[in-house]
Amino acid sequence: MKYSIVVTICLLFTFNQLVIGQPNQKKAEEILEAISKKYKSFTSYKAKFTYTIENANSNVKEQLNGEITVKGEKFKLDLSGQEIINNGTTVWTYLKEENEVTISKNENNPDVITPSTIHLEYKKGYSYQFIEEIKEGKSVLEVIELVPQKKGSATTKIKLFANKKDKTIKRWILFERNGTQYNYTITQFTPNTTLADSFFSFDKAAHKGVEVVDLQD
Repeated sequence: MKYSIVVTICLLFTFNQLVIGQPNQKKAEEILEAISKKYKSFTSYKAKFTYTIENANSNVKEQLNGEITVKGEKFKLDLSGQEIINNGTTVWTYLKEENEVTISKNENNPDVITPSTIHLEYKKGYSYQFIEEIKEGKSVLEVIELVPQKKGSATTKIKLFANKKDKTIKRWILFERNGTQYNYTITQFTPNTTLADSFFSFDKAAHKGVEVVDLQD
């Protein structure tokens, strides 16, 4: 599974509807800037989430639970029997059932959405617009949609839901051109956890008999 579709980690109708100075665009930018500022203020954070993939055309619907820990450019993701660790230069993908780890270089692809960059996506070639405010439980969520300006992008839009009060991301939906939707909902969020950099590396000694596939060369 590509970690680029995980997280988010979180934009709308058509590019022609978005013009400089449009009130909904300006409001969306203000909200996105506040969200970005909020996440940049964290030294690290940990989040538990539910992840649902749906495609009506293929009759696919699957829901999983996951956990993500982020510190700067580093992150560790645990989802559906696999663990993905990225320390900014190296990526380890560990398949628990097979006891196999694949090691690869972090490519720093600007088109890839990662858990550590979801709150910055609007700065990477997206048009965006504020849609509405909705109430969920005791919280008011601000809804923003972003659309990639790059033609032919696999992602057609991202719909982002942020808590109006504290500017944290509560959930997002990523829509792909093939009709697949990836839904992410944060169920627990803990900012500023104390983590050593060694947390973001794969410990071979802790996985007896692990098969290593090294793709770095």
